[in-house]
Amino acid sequence: QVQLVESGGGSVQPGGSLTLSCTASGSTSSYYGFGWFRQAPGKERVGVSCISRAEGNTIYADSVKGRFTISRDNFRNTAYLQMNNLKPEDTAIYYCAAMTRKAAAGTDWCESFFFGSWGQGTQVTVSS
Repeated sequence: QVQLVESGGGSVQPGGSLTLSCTASGSTSSYYGFGWFRQAPGKERVGVSCISRAEGNTIYADSVKGRFTISRDNFRNTAYLQMNNLKPEDTAIYYCAAMTRKAAAGTDWCESFFFGSWGQGTQVTVSS
């Protein structure tokens, strides 16, 4: 089992930046990648960005392309989500997750189904 702890959320004005961090502990040899998901009030949780552990392959939701950057540090078992040019619609609870199921080639693996370990979430609020 992998345990995840997120940090870095907060409140910013539109156009501002935040960096989220997620550190894994426990069975850290058992995951294939990291994912960031978010859930806004009254909406379903959706994938924001994911990164594979070995190759560093990345996936981004269309709504964040060009503004968010995901990265990972395998030595530290840590993933990051750099968020720039934040918009009010980015307001949500952001969850880090560890990918515990392998995906077949060509599959959109930045989906909750593939992620079996989740952090507690961190609030991001974008408001003027």
